[in-house]
Amino acid sequence: MNPSHLDTQSDPETCAATTIRPHLRAAVKTDLDALVALEERLFDTDRISRRSFRRFITMPRDRLLVALVDDALVGYCLVFMHAATRLARIYSIGVAPEARGQGIGEALILGAEATAQSAGRIVMRLEVRSDNEGAIALYRRLGYRQFGTYRDYYADHGDALRFERRILFYEPSQDFPLVPYYPQTTEFTCGPAALMMAMAAVNQKQPVTTLEELRIWREATTIFMLAGHGGCGPHGLALAAWSRGFEAAAYVSKEGPLFTQTVRHADKKRVLELVHQGFLRDIAETDIQLHHEYLSLSQMSAALAQGRIPVILISSWQLSQSRVPHWVTVCAVDDQFVYLHDPEVDSASGETIADKQYLPIDRRIFERMKQYGKHSPLQAAVIIGPKRKT
Repeated sequence: MNPSHLDTQSDPETCAATTIRPHLRAAVKTDLDALVALEERLFDTDRISRRSFRRFITMPRDRLLVALVDDALVGYCLVFMHAATRLARIYSIGVAPEARGQGIGEALILGAEATAQSAGRIVMRLEVRSDNEGAIALYRRLGYRQFGTYRDYYADHGDALRFERRILFYEPSQDFPLVPYYPQTTEFTCGPAALMMAMAAVNQKQPVTTLEELRIWREATTIFMLAGHGGCGPHGLALAAWSRGFEAAAYVSKEGPLFTQTVRHADKKRVLELVHQGFLRDIAETDIQLHHEYLSLSQMSAALAQGRIPVILISSWQLSQSRVPHWVTVCAVDDQFVYLHDPEVDSASGETIADKQYLPIDRRIFERMKQYGKHSPLQAAVIIGPKRKT
């Protein structure tokens, strides 16, 4: 069955002329006749069958919500809960023609989000016809952003726009420090931005400015990274924190110069080796704790509980489908998620600062993220402690 129900036939109203509050609840078997009748009124093709409706009602993972007004079923929303991820997806939504313009569609969407939140889902996604201006306006008003397009998606060869919205947010807790957010201002300063957030969390007087961001980059860069400007490594970031008076510990899973696989020229590799030797020489003159071992999630949680902030090198594939090393700040950990401040905000794709604060990452996914490279993967972290006593 082609998942094409978010189309002009089931247009959730953009702006309700008269808003009412429908009663929302999970569908039950006695709703079958009304659901099938509504489906036949709304859709000419790709209808959800009675058998499928019955399966969705009884299926423990997915959710089928119905909207009632005066005990009459006037709408439904079918939400798929992805089994392997923390994603939810609005597969189909329908509102009876006589009930449109009353806020039923918006209520169903918000109800679907609340249901997905309670199931531990982080992001809600949906598809909508590219020519359905009313529905698109509603989704944008509710905070959805377009992140992709399916070409030739519908039976009539129409395109579908893909939208998503983050629906799960971290509730600040006294168990962990509050971490201020700072977005990187260049494509190569994720490390300095992540470090500044960590330092500002343990000392409110720490400057959080573009000038400081660039100063840290000059101190901590490894010179060469993939292409373009150099990125920052754990040794340089630890030294930058130390030079600003902070306690610092670095965890690096391997010895020797890092990121040598990202350059091919022998002279560049030699430069990386010299930079690494310089970092080690400078670290030897400090009290920075340098550990050649993995930093576990339990160690990160313990550090946070002590008021210390981990800055972690990750593979950004899970976040942006880019296979480059990327620094983030770990802000909190609970039984389900690791919460990150990701300093990279892709404003061109509609991302905002709010999208990157306390970003919840499933613990299992985070375990895969916190290493860079396929062969002999690198794990690196820097833990920032309070100002040193002088």
